[in-house]
Amino acid sequence: MASSYRLTCLFVDLKTATSRRVVLGEDVSMARLGGRGIGVHFLAAAPTIAPLHEDNPLVFATGPLVGSRIPSSGRMVISSFSPLTNTVCTSVTGGDFAYGMRKAGIDVIHLSGKAPVRSVVFIEDDRVSMEKDPFPDDVGLELVFERLSSPGRSTAAIGEAAIKGCLYSSIMVDGCFASGRGGLGLVMASKNVRAVSIRGSGPSRRIPVDEHEEDRARSDIVRLFDASPFVRGRSGIAASGTAALIDLVAERRMMPTANFRRTYFEGYRAFSANAFARTFSPRRHACRGCPIACKGKAAGPIPEYETIAHFGALNENDDIASIVEANRLCNSLGMDTISAASTIACLAEIRGVRFQGEGLVSMVRRIVHAGTSGELLRQGSLRMARALGAPETSMSVKGLELPAYDPRGAYGMAIAYATSTRGGCHLRAYPIASEILRKPVATDRFTFSGKARMVKIAEDLCTAVDTIGACRFALIAASLEEYARGVSAVTGIPLGQHDLMRRGEEVYSLEISINAARGFTSEDDTLPERFFREAGTPGPGFETPAIDKVSFEQALERYRRIRASCGAAALSTAESPCTTR
Repeated sequence: MASSYRLTCLFVDLKTATSRRVVLGEDVSMARLGGRGIGVHFLAAAPTIAPLHEDNPLVFATGPLVGSRIPSSGRMVISSFSPLTNTVCTSVTGGDFAYGMRKAGIDVIHLSGKAPVRSVVFIEDDRVSMEKDPFPDDVGLELVFERLSSPGRSTAAIGEAAIKGCLYSSIMVDGCFASGRGGLGLVMASKNVRAVSIRGSGPSRRIPVDEHEEDRARSDIVRLFDASPFVRGRSGIAASGTAALIDLVAERRMMPTANFRRTYFEGYRAFSANAFARTFSPRRHACRGCPIACKGKAAGPIPEYETIAHFGALNENDDIASIVEANRLCNSLGMDTISAASTIACLAEIRGVRFQGEGLVSMVRRIVHAGTSGELLRQGSLRMARALGAPETSMSVKGLELPAYDPRGAYGMAIAYATSTRGGCHLRAYPIASEILRKPVATDRFTFSGKARMVKIAEDLCTAVDTIGACRFALIAASLEEYARGVSAVTGIPLGQHDLMRRGEEVYSLEISINAARGFTSEDDTLPERFFREAGTPGPGFETPAIDKVSFEQALERYRRIRASCGAAALSTAESPCTTR
């Protein structure tokens, strides 16, 4: 087995159309491992740069597990600074792009500069070329992926939303996988890049690999998947996709409704997992190497839970066809479904109207149209609400619109939204696993007791998972112990779960430090006032009260004390972010 671990980075200067491969130093490679860790490492080199400055890096990074036989480990992380929030922004996505990077012998692609004309970047093993973008501004991304498709090739591309300046535009991968939150599509557009397309012909796995240990870790993970009701049960995500959460969250009275003015939508059964199964008979679809297959396809992609809930309940819309069409449009235009739906719901509240059915679909189209409403909608809910004199109607944290778990129904989620380094997000931590799914242990969702430490641990865990290239859903069934064994098998480095957690802790603290350099303070770690003043919808035998702000702030202070102990260690490993020795 190899005794050293070094990442290979492809640096592409778009301004000069030149590239170079660099093998990063073992110290940096071992400290960051890949994925989110190495992406944030490069952001630390210029922590105060403006998101749309041409030298703001856009980093695509794989984790060490990508290409291995370890299940659910084909994820890629795209990192930069968000034009929507101005925070650190790392976004995880599926598709075959990470696999293509591995076969091309690349762990990291680092884009900097701005191409003279809008271009497509082609990577073929050791060769990098740039060609003028052949597509018109308003072309649907379906055509872009169709034209750039060929055997063994994977493509990450932006659509009309990014070209029109939408602050929450996405980078779409292979047609239906979105690097959605935070507007990294606009960062790519600011560099005059329409797409990055990659194909490699080398081995998919790091060599050498301890195949016996890899197989043992794989077998244990698969058994744990099979034993998990949430993953492989009759009503789990393998059977129903993430839409399996619809009934559960609705009955817990924590499904955001009418722009978070209520927490229960009477018409939710119209877009439940059963409704999607009856209406579309979707077939299951998976990321490469994943036995869970949480995605669904019919004539097109079936929306994820967040998208269904926000184009449904958040907008008081029970028309399943319009939810599917809104999702299709967002994929075609290249924009985040959560922010798009939230911004429309915010406008509906300000104007005292509802956008439902075809009216909702029309509003999605309007985001890329000329005119005042389109320009407002492209700014996201916070800027739009401020411009219209109603900032309190933006349900966002640090400018990022909240996803489909109302914090009045899960107090761990309230802390996680507030402390998330990229703004209101459920994927920096996932306390819903304990509060709603009861994994790994059940916790009382209506208390802050123990939640500060739970959120801190969850943040470190999610960061570690993003760094090694695994899927968060996999860690609801399996544990980091099994995945650490997989990392050791494919890298030759003896790493335990505590080693991975420590790296997650250091990277998360580094993200906090970078945000502090960008002007964020503890005052930004809060929630919209609505959650402290207005109760949610009661359920049978229970209330959904407004969050007690004093208790919330006390929990945040406990969180800060727990987190503070590792801040210095994180910064000490970031002193030379671009070292290549």
